[in-house]
Formats: sequence, structure tokens, C-alpha cells
Amino acid sequence: MRAEDPFEAEDGAGGTATPGILRQPKAVWATAGASVVAFMGIGLVDPILPSIAKGLDATPSQVSLLFTSYFLITAVAMLVTGYVSSRLGGRRTLLAGLALVVVFAALSGTSGSVGELVGFRAGWGLGNALFVSTALAVIVGAAAGGSAAAILLYESALGLGMACGPLLGALLGDASWRYPFFGTAALMAVGFLCIAAFLKEQPKPARRTSLLDPLKALGHGGLATTAASAFFYNYAFFTVLAFTPFVLDMSPYRSGAVFFAWGVLLAVFSVLVAPRLQQRYGSTRVLAGSLLLLAADVVVLGYGDRTTAVVCTVLSGALIGVNNTVFTELALGVSDAPRPVASAGYNFVRWFAAAAAPYLAPKIEEWRDVHAPFVAAGVAAVAGAAIVWARRASLTHGTAERQPTAAARDGVAVFAD
Repeated sequence: MRAEDPFEAEDGAGGTATPGILRQPKAVWATAGASVVAFMGIGLVDPILPSIAKGLDATPSQVSLLFTSYFLITAVAMLVTGYVSSRLGGRRTLLAGLALVVVFAALSGTSGSVGELVGFRAGWGLGNALFVSTALAVIVGAAAGGSAAAILLYESALGLGMACGPLLGALLGDASWRYPFFGTAALMAVGFLCIAAFLKEQPKPARRTSLLDPLKALGHGGLATTAASAFFYNYAFFTVLAFTPFVLDMSPYRSGAVFFAWGVLLAVFSVLVAPRLQQRYGSTRVLAGSLLLLAADVVVLGYGDRTTAVVCTVLSGALIGVNNTVFTELALGVSDAPRPVASAGYNFVRWFAAAAAPYLAPKIEEWRDVHAPFVAAGVAAVAGAAIVWARRASLTHGTAERQPTAAARDGVAVFAD
């Protein structure tokens, strides 16, 4: 069976019928470009966490609140994004989110204490939630080549942003920990102008989304299973992202290089490798296997020497890339809920783990030792795999199982093998 090429969409007969991932309208490229910068903001602080702690005379657990406040607000805001976008429209919601990010990223660079910085990151998280949750729906709606091309384009933006964020943080943060925040504000301002210029307002949905719709959507067994597994996966993911820089204890340049390599693998495996694995083995096998490998990787990371820790950190990007793609596609396609509603409910659950991990990892180290946070992350990844495998029957759509080949051709309709 021929592997699918994500850069070339096919018709049912196997011939090229629609534009691939690279042939997109300007509006899609503008939204994807802004998405890159939005995801850069997640990993931006990674290489400068020790510098921030030193500059603001803060402890690692205090600095970790930069992630916790960001993702806690992001999680809660997921219940509001659908409500807002169904009333304002996609374009206005994107612009509102970008405007908030520009303001709070710039304010973050002016912080005089770790408390101020944590508060400004919370405002940044609100803007990012409005933007990121709406960007995927806008890209799916405006992209040429169908939903598969749109999903892969979004995952490409995610991977590129996650790769470039630490690199930008290292380059600007070598002079001052404040400069990466100002740089992000400037880039997001450019994204604001591009979307304002190239993206036309899309039709509003016929039915307005209520604040409770995302929670109601979680009543679907498949979506609830996906969200529960993703919760534990995200705990492991953000233990690596937020706690590893303190363990590596490198200069901003070296730490940035490590997480740049990590992000490159994340992008490559999310876009090029994950669809082929799904096509061959099916989503449940790929997801369960990848989560178990991630569990082993983070435990070895925690117990190895510095070289081993660097290698395991970089390799975790490949596993995280596979997991991101499969989880996103399952969340959007496993239930009958509208995609924005399903995405909001799924993200509401999983971002709580992203908020918890950066806070708990340093605390666990204080209670036990430096190895314990990675053991906890490994246990969380195993729990995520166990949920997927035990509840794999709920990850089918309706009563008929979808074949992996269909999953590969429609990036939204990826289901259990």
C-alpha cells in the first residue's frame, strides 16, 4: 500500500484532484504564520528559565508558574472561545486574541517581579486560547485540499513554532531575558496585520455555541476517552518542556539548540511520520505504543547523565509529534459534535495537565529527588496508554470501524484500527 503524501491531496481513485498542503490561499498562510508565532510563545521561555529565575531572584518552582498560569487560563478560556467566536466570527476572534498576546507579551518584558510576570503570562494565555482554538477552525474552513491538508498545515505550524520558540528565546535571551518577550510581541503584531489584510470574515455558524456545549460534548465516550488520555499525556509532555531546562542547566544558547532539535523532530514526525504510522497500524496501536515509548524515554532522561538527558530530550520530540497529531485528529473526528465544540471540550481537559506539570515537577523534586518528577511523568504516560487501550472500542465512530487508509486521507477522520 502506498504511503500518503501530505503535500498532495488525492481523489478517491488515487489521482491528484485537489491542491496539496503547499497550495493555499493567502488567508490560510497568514493564519498559519501567526499560529507559528503563537506556538513559539509556549517554548519561548524554555532556554531562559534559569536566567529569569536569576534575574528576578526566584526559585525554579516560582518560575514554573509562568507555564502554570499560562495554561490554567488557557484551559478555562477554552469554554469561552466557542461562545465568543460564534458571536464575533472567526476573523474578529483571531484579531482579539492576537491583540491580547501583543499587549501581554510586551508587558511581560517589563516585569519587575516574578509575580508580575506570572500575571502577564496569564493574560497572554487568554489571548492565545482565543487565537489557537479559532485558528484551526479557520484553517480547516479556508484551506484548499480538504481537511487532511488543513490539519497537516496546522500541525506543521505547531511543530515549527515549538522548534523556533526555544531558538528565539536563546538568541534574544542571551542579551537579556526580557528581549524574547518584546520579540514575540513584535512578531504577533505582524501576524495581526497579516490577518487583518488577508483574511476575510467567514460566515458565522447557524447555531451559536453556549458555554456548556464543550462540557456536554465530553459526554461522548470517544471524546471523553481521548481527553482523559491526553490529560495524562500532557502531564508527561510538559514535564519535559518545563522542568528539563533546570536539569540540563545549560546556557541559553545550548538549551535553545537542544529544544530546537526537539522541535524539528516534533514537526517532522507530526506531519510526515504520524500519518504513515496510522495508515499501517491504526490510531490506537500507534497512540498506545508511542505513549509507552515516551514513558520509557522520560524515565531514562531522569536517571541518565547529561548526554543521555540531552539525547532523550531530543528524541521525545519525535514521540510527542506523533502523539499530537493522533490526539488532535481523534478529538476532531471521534464524536458527532461540531469540530470547534469538540476541540474546546478536549482542550479544556488536557490543558489542566499542562498547567499542573510545571508546578508539580519542581515540588516533587523538593519532596523526593531530581529523578522523581520524571518517574511521575513516565507513570502518567503509561496511564494515558492504558486508557487508550482499555477504551479503544469507544474510539470508533458509530458502530462501523474505519480503516486506517481512510484515516490517512482525511486527517479529521482518524479512528481505531
